[in-house]
Amino acid sequence: MALAACSGDGGEAGTTTAPPVESTAAPEPTDSTAPATTSTIEWGPCDDPEIDDPALECATLAVPFDHSAPEGDTIDLALVRLPASGDRVGAVLTNPGGPGASGVEFIALAGGAIQAQLGLEQFDVIGFDPRGVARSAGVRCLSDAEFDAGVYLDTTPDTPAEQELFDNAPPSLDEACIETYGEDLRSYSTENAARDMDAIRAALGDEQISFYGASYGSNLGGVYATLYPDRVRAMVLDAAYDPAGDSAEEALTTQVVGFEKAFDNWVEWCTDTPDECAFTSTDVGADWDALMDQLDLEPITHTDGRLGNDTVMAYATVQALYSPSTWPQLADALAEARDGSAEGLFALADSYISREPDGTYDTSLQSLWVIDCASGFSAPPLDDPEAALARLQEAAPRFAADMTVEDVVEMSACSEALPDVQPVALTYDGTAPIVVVGGENDPATPIRWAEEMTAALGPSASLVRYSGDGHGAVLVSTCVTEIAGAVLADLELPATGTVCDPDPEVERPEWWDELPLEGLVELDTNPALAAALGIGPTLAYSEVGYSELDPAAFLDALDEAMASVPGWVNAGRQQPIAEIDQATFLIDDEVFSVLVIGQDDLTSPDLAELAPLVEGERTVVVLLHFPV
Repeated sequence: MALAACSGDGGEAGTTTAPPVESTAAPEPTDSTAPATTSTIEWGPCDDPEIDDPALECATLAVPFDHSAPEGDTIDLALVRLPASGDRVGAVLTNPGGPGASGVEFIALAGGAIQAQLGLEQFDVIGFDPRGVARSAGVRCLSDAEFDAGVYLDTTPDTPAEQELFDNAPPSLDEACIETYGEDLRSYSTENAARDMDAIRAALGDEQISFYGASYGSNLGGVYATLYPDRVRAMVLDAAYDPAGDSAEEALTTQVVGFEKAFDNWVEWCTDTPDECAFTSTDVGADWDALMDQLDLEPITHTDGRLGNDTVMAYATVQALYSPSTWPQLADALAEARDGSAEGLFALADSYISREPDGTYDTSLQSLWVIDCASGFSAPPLDDPEAALARLQEAAPRFAADMTVEDVVEMSACSEALPDVQPVALTYDGTAPIVVVGGENDPATPIRWAEEMTAALGPSASLVRYSGDGHGAVLVSTCVTEIAGAVLADLELPATGTVCDPDPEVERPEWWDELPLEGLVELDTNPALAAALGIGPTLAYSEVGYSELDPAAFLDALDEAMASVPGWVNAGRQQPIAEIDQATFLIDDEVFSVLVIGQDDLTSPDLAELAPLVEGERTVVVLLHFPV
């Protein structure tokens, strides 16, 4: 099972090959007066099925495949922007992590929230797919069928079906990528992606650029600041990731131990809040262990024929541990698996590996391996892998339980293929403000990396600690979001030693019982379904019910009923999620919203995670109270 800095989605694109770019451990900063490109960007409407917001504009920008040979082959970078309103100050480039996550889809999904909540109305908010990702010559080492055949493989087969899958397994991802790309792997490095960022800046016509990067994106931002210190206007580096200087054993253990700690926090939550955790037990951890053993010996056959084994359960658990908002969803999936259904486990696990219901994949996990390899992030060979594995299994008894010495050795496959490649050692002598955010309970990027990144970037960088759970804090914590907005919009650094605590949960409002909801049945909190919609308890108070009416008829009836309640104003309908209608009502400073999801909507790939959480053949009604 691979643990990554962040998971994300992408799209399909072709690849371009050219001579490799040599990578160095600590590149010399470039002349900040030299233009990175003479191209310009021609923005226009987005002709992309993943982008349905008419406010967004799309473009491509050709950049050198080999930056040391700018007249040679090129890669077309895919870009999207939410334009500034009013007097434009500049642009904020963004990267959501991975490596391998699509920056285009990130802004298509969250660009409006970033611009509004961070106060960036005077800035273009721009996303791009880095080289080797999705629309920007996304890499493909394995076909979809090969990836599907190997990703959930049980390496200790216990049934004839598992044995057949094991015997016919495709090549491993590392073998396939080394065979497919060879020395050209070097050209997909973070250093080259940072040079691509400067080409974007130059094509925009801006002397300096602002940047928001999460997880791996924080490292990309740090590399850009190292290469081009004078071209930085401001940066926010969230869920900081800085593997430069890590020992071989640190490279092996850091994330595994981080997820072990996050799992312990999930167990504590599940034990302390049995009304929210469906995986009821007198010993949650022991029952999780027992279910893993059960699925190893007797996997559940999914409705599509795939085997729901312990590997699927492990991926599902990792996916849920990225955010406490998805902890209830994991509990529901485990409870279903205990009762003989793997639907919930596959919904989470498939989300982690970016598998669509039809068995197709974006490039994200393949891009992750290639970019990790090209950037020197993969674990270097260990002098004594047996001893290192023993120490790792002692530190992370659950998440390293099934690891073998062969697994440990395979983690160094890229280091052996490209032995001279090392991560860029971060340094920064510029004066522009940089905020580094580290989560004290972040499973994927433990806070050690944030501390090291802040020190490496010098006196213009300031560390903000987030004391809550989960991976990434911007748009999660109001405190962190306000700090991010202050530095990006107004160039204001927070006080030294700033610590942000989690937002409080939104309380059930007093007027809730007065709402005219006679057409609903089985109304309850259903935290797992709310989590699958991205609605955590610190964002809104929510309850979920069902109606025999279709979505449009239910909302029409609700409009009529709410009109008879004094004081409430109907604010109309929106579609915050494609094809899903939402009605909003206002009274004083209170907001009441209703999402309606029909049975036909649940067949959409974008809502695949919801299907295991929905009961019966009725319209799902999600009631929400947002604090103002």
